[in-house]
Amino acid sequence: MNLKEKVDRRKEEQAIVARWTGEARNHLMGRTITNVRYLTDKEQEAYGWYNKAVVIELDNGTAFFPMKDDEGNDAGALATNFKDLETIPVI
Repeated sequence: MNLKEKVDRRKEEQAIVARWTGEARNHLMGRTITNVRYLTDKEQEAYGWYNKAVVIELDNGTAFFPMKDDEGNDAGALATNFKDLETIPVI
């Protein structure tokens, strides 16, 4: 890969990061967490997953939770910088 290709690739990556950072900010900034729980058995079954992820519910009625991958193949763990809880696990 030549220098121009490397520069172009880096610019493309930066544009992707900027786009998805903006999307996440638009949905999460200024929100208040109102509840934290794990997926219910019914929710887990609806996704066809073997595991349950932690669910973070917000003040506007929306919720988010980690997945194993972009395709939603199973629940995912959530890494943190908490000293006493480095990972919120799947169960």
